[in-house]
Amino acid sequence: MKNSKYIRNFSIIAHIDHGKSTLADRILELTGAVEIGAHVEQLLDNMELERERGITIKSHAIKMDYKASDGEVYELNLIDTPGHVDFTYEVSRSLAACEGALIIVDATQGIEAQTISNLYLAIENDLEIIPVVNKIDMPAARPEDVAVEIAELLGCDIGDVLMVSAKTGEGVPDVVEAIVKRIPPPEDNLDAPPRALIFDSFYDTYRGVVVYARVVDGTFSLGDKIKFFVTEKQYEIDELGYLTLSLEKTDSLSTGEVGYLMANVKSVGDARVGDTITTVKNSADKPLPGYREVKPMVYSGFYPTNPDDFEGLRSALEKLKLNDASLVYEPETSAALGFGFRCGFLGLLHLEITQERLFREYDLDLVATVPNVEYIVMKEDGEKVTVENPAKMPDPLEIESVEEPFVEAEIITPHEFVSPIMNLVKERRGEYVATEFIDPARVLLRFNIPLAEVIFDFFDKMKTVSRGYGSFDYKLIGYRPSDLVKLDVRVNGDLVDALSIIIHRERTYDWGQKLVSKLKELIPRQMYEVVIQAAIGTRVISRARCAPLRKNVTAKCYGGDISRKRKLLERQKEGKRRMKMVGSVEIPQDAFFAVLKIER
Repeated sequence: MKNSKYIRNFSIIAHIDHGKSTLADRILELTGAVEIGAHVEQLLDNMELERERGITIKSHAIKMDYKASDGEVYELNLIDTPGHVDFTYEVSRSLAACEGALIIVDATQGIEAQTISNLYLAIENDLEIIPVVNKIDMPAARPEDVAVEIAELLGCDIGDVLMVSAKTGEGVPDVVEAIVKRIPPPEDNLDAPPRALIFDSFYDTYRGVVVYARVVDGTFSLGDKIKFFVTEKQYEIDELGYLTLSLEKTDSLSTGEVGYLMANVKSVGDARVGDTITTVKNSADKPLPGYREVKPMVYSGFYPTNPDDFEGLRSALEKLKLNDASLVYEPETSAALGFGFRCGFLGLLHLEITQERLFREYDLDLVATVPNVEYIVMKEDGEKVTVENPAKMPDPLEIESVEEPFVEAEIITPHEFVSPIMNLVKERRGEYVATEFIDPARVLLRFNIPLAEVIFDFFDKMKTVSRGYGSFDYKLIGYRPSDLVKLDVRVNGDLVDALSIIIHRERTYDWGQKLVSKLKELIPRQMYEVVIQAAIGTRVISRARCAPLRKNVTAKCYGGDISRKRKLLERQKEGKRRMKMVGSVEIPQDAFFAVLKIER
């Protein structure tokens, strides 16, 4: 049992690609947790996708022992955080398990939107902040300017800002010493009823769920009967230990320590991130604050391109769900695409990662329908309906009002790009809130904007108009009424439910025209006329016609009376009419992606 005054629990927060995982590698090497050069880069990013994209998708934790300059050996617990806005709640719970945080800023790019967002989370959790300027070895680095930015943002002395190069290791020893000296030790609550905060969990095929937790009060020992506050389920601890590179068993975990426990838990949903664990024998009165139910924000339908893969898709989703409690799915049927699943995700990145993993790990080729958000519909009879699939939108005559989720967006950009960004936000139905100057050259813009307008291509457009210099972050602020309608697509009168979309009324004509024009290009010509329509309810607002292919049936007529040719053409016309009555138009997969490519 370690004396809590020699424990330091800390996290590293940074914008994507500012060097968080690389700095973690150097700290691991410096403390002897891994041998120098004997491991892969970005050690804590153990998913192939994490390395490719340069982001942390799943949070990790690791324990290190470090002999400080004062001669004492300290236990350092690095609780890593996911690196994307979709996983803000997980970041907040990881920070709640710490007493301090390193805030890393790239010396070539300066403070970004996500850095500020995560910094606010750290301040809310009353953490000691250690500012670090990384990549000082880069030719384009401007460490002094960035240090001034951070000092002004934090209200600290410029001498408190540490300069490092995580790539070369320069300045890393100073960072580890600062962790020991500046970050306070955990409070000594050894005699209180045991409480531990769950900040992560994963499913092990042989052992069940492995729970990562920070002990806040008391002691947990092998054989203790524990319970989770949210699910109220009870289990018996059959293994616990420390989070080194390989799990290191121990008999007990006490106040301030970070570790893992196994108790034959069958589902990740039982050990939810942010929940509190206590013992049955000496139960705590109330859980630790901050837990909330994680709700999907973005929905999409996943359909296998080969109908025979439906059971394979079900099995793959079940396996992903074991490790990802925030993934929600249910079976659904589409007249256009057959059998599939309606899946709910934390955000667009979560959707992309899941789709990529289904393709890579389970060899499934999928069609994903247009991502959409969850709407709240008030019907004329007073009934309140939640709609996450446009196909399930009630009849327009039954609807009294529709509410959609809004987010508060923060964009940091050089001041010369303020005007085009303002125009972009205005186009997306955004409302201006405030402007703050971070430094003479860069501005922080705040807007309220519908989430539906953000999840399509807002980030790409923002990067385009700011020439790559803008950074973007957002948080949900609630639901607001909007004038929204369902736009349907019909091909030869048949509804293509997978192409239905919920959209603001002002946009319907423009969107409908672009959509039918795009589909006209993509749907192959048939032997009969194909009519594509965009409609709101029964009212058609846009129409396109695919002309039929024509066989030259009069080619075999040489001379003779004109009535012979007319007779052949009339017979062809009658044949095409019969064919149209029984024919069904096959819509290519490209058509379902076309909606994503339409300029908004």
